[in-house]
Amino acid sequence: MKSIVVSMIAAAGLMVAGSAMATDMPAVAKKNNCTACHAVDKKVVGPAWKDVGAKYKGDATAHDKLSAKVKKGGSGSWGSMPMPANPRLVMLT
Repeated sequence: MKSIVVSMIAAAGLMVAGSAMATDMPAVAKKNNCTACHAVDKKVVGPAWKDVGAKYKGDATAHDKLSAKVKKGGSGSWGSMPMPANPRLVMLT
């Protein structure tokens, strides 16, 4: 039980930190609270926004892959921390 409480406190702290780093994130990322786990230039809980861009640069199918990943959630692509599903998220085309 103690580890759950500690995890919740750590997650809340990261949300606050992520919100403070949100100034350069695209509007859709701010609107959908992606900044709780992602920053532009460094790993927070999830990978840095620029690192995701670099990984998928030149990939014509990236938009569809990433849209599906964001909506369904998943783990393993960027480490052991799973990304929660965001099924109601509307991605820009």
